[in-house]
Amino acid sequence: MTKDSASGEEHRDAAPPRPAISSNPPRILIIGAGSRGNAYARAVKESTNGIVVAVAEPIKYKRHELGRKYIWGEQGPTNGQEYDSWKDFVQSEKDRRGKFKKGQQVPEGIDGVFVCTLDEMHAEIITGLAPLELHIMSEKPLATTIRDCLEISCSLMSKKRWFEPSPAIFAIGHVLRYSPHNMLLRKLLQEEEVIGEILSIEHTEPVGWWHFSHSYVRGNWRKESVTAPSLLTKSCHDIDLILWLLSVPKSTLGHLPAFLTSTGSLYQFRKARKPVLAGNATNCLSCPAEKECIYSANKIYHERHLSKGNADWPVKIVDPEIEDCLNLGDVKAAEDKLFKRLREDYSSETSMEERDSRPWFGRCVYEADNDVCDDQIVTMTWEDDPLSEEESSKPDLPTRLHGRGAKTATFHMVASTEKICQRRTRIYGTKGEIEADSRTINVHDFATGHTKTHYPHLAGGGHGGGDDGLARQFVLAINAVKNQSMSVIDAQLQFIGCDTNEMVRSHMMVFAAEEARKKRKIVSWNEWWQSEVMPILFDIMKRNPKRLEPDNEWKDLQKEKEQLSGIRKP
Repeated sequence: MTKDSASGEEHRDAAPPRPAISSNPPRILIIGAGSRGNAYARAVKESTNGIVVAVAEPIKYKRHELGRKYIWGEQGPTNGQEYDSWKDFVQSEKDRRGKFKKGQQVPEGIDGVFVCTLDEMHAEIITGLAPLELHIMSEKPLATTIRDCLEISCSLMSKKRWFEPSPAIFAIGHVLRYSPHNMLLRKLLQEEEVIGEILSIEHTEPVGWWHFSHSYVRGNWRKESVTAPSLLTKSCHDIDLILWLLSVPKSTLGHLPAFLTSTGSLYQFRKARKPVLAGNATNCLSCPAEKECIYSANKIYHERHLSKGNADWPVKIVDPEIEDCLNLGDVKAAEDKLFKRLREDYSSETSMEERDSRPWFGRCVYEADNDVCDDQIVTMTWEDDPLSEEESSKPDLPTRLHGRGAKTATFHMVASTEKICQRRTRIYGTKGEIEADSRTINVHDFATGHTKTHYPHLAGGGHGGGDDGLARQFVLAINAVKNQSMSVIDAQLQFIGCDTNEMVRSHMMVFAAEEARKKRKIVSWNEWWQSEVMPILFDIMKRNPKRLEPDNEWKDLQKEKEQLSGIRKP
């Protein structure tokens, strides 16, 4: 719904209806029963026409907790509903298919998989699942290195021939594309063109002051050497969002940034900013400055959350069993479990392997071993790239340049904010200006001087409804292939809205931006792709000779270059 800035009350758009459950619903496996696995299991149950039928998770408590909530209820698991690991599932599925080929009666299989494990595990899992040709949704980021991203992409192609259509749907957890707010924002920009041609965009992700300390100072994503840069682990879907917002709908010819720059560092969470009163303390519960420190683990996890009855995120990340204690009414047991975890610490005698293997949620934020950026800016610059007269039905330059003109995009990831992940965006065009804040979208028209406010549906779940939106589209795509005889290609584009090449490209933009930041230079997208991506692609393809016809090797590589990079031949 909308209203003029000078009148009316707020009326939000209605929620999208839940798809009707079919008689043969898509059957879903969740790999990884952590917070993201639970988020997608909930989204599948509440917002899709699929059903979660199995979970793979090595930690029994987590596996059974997800299963109890979304699969088997209070009755307990039956055969085929739980697996200790994804490898156990793969072997089980191979055995099932083997029996089926022999004419034996077998249970119904899995249609789609949500991969919700630690980022650094994605490559092994997805390439391991790929031969089964199941539909896959991977949590972002796709992987933590350039090579692993490309290995995944190549593994999902046809097993018979490079660049033949993928045999299954693939989606990535770029959930920002699927929130009602951002879907409306893109519609206004690209379909209705309410501000004319886009000239510039400023997009900010406010991570949240205590959220950053939880995940990126004390948590799993604190060290680049163990996971990846925070631009990738936290903000790859913001870079993807910018590229998506600025791309021309249904365009087969890429118009991507020509140059990238980036600056940023670890500004706040380092020893130089440690309060003098804290002295040599390394753990909050034994720190003399604890009462004055806003990052006190006691204040964040106990006072801010558990004492108010919240044992969900972030408390359940500290210890998932705390939630059970609270649900049973045993507040003291819940507190005991929390403080036991918060007291855990490491010293100079602790091995690096043990330090890196887990989070340390009671650790002083100024004495942690974190090294990822807590503040970073990325600037992407597009140049004029008009269609040629042969590529366009009209010869005039303004038409050929439509949607492909010069523009800039600035992205800012910042830790020290009040808001937690409530993005804000300003977009400047030739005919107007847009201001968006994850709740409303204000469109100012230069010609009339009027500002119209749009109120997209405020969905529950994570990322402004993006979690549910992505789950809905992924399961709808599976359903279309399974029950409506739709081709994988058509379902991929209609429901997911992009292919694997586009997903890989946005990740490569992040890696290019990181090179710009670390080397303090301007990165040319074309040159970077040629030097950093093509050699790896060539190596991957050489190691799979059965999928290459020798005479066409270079032709295939050139095709891959154009499809993945978005770079057109001059």
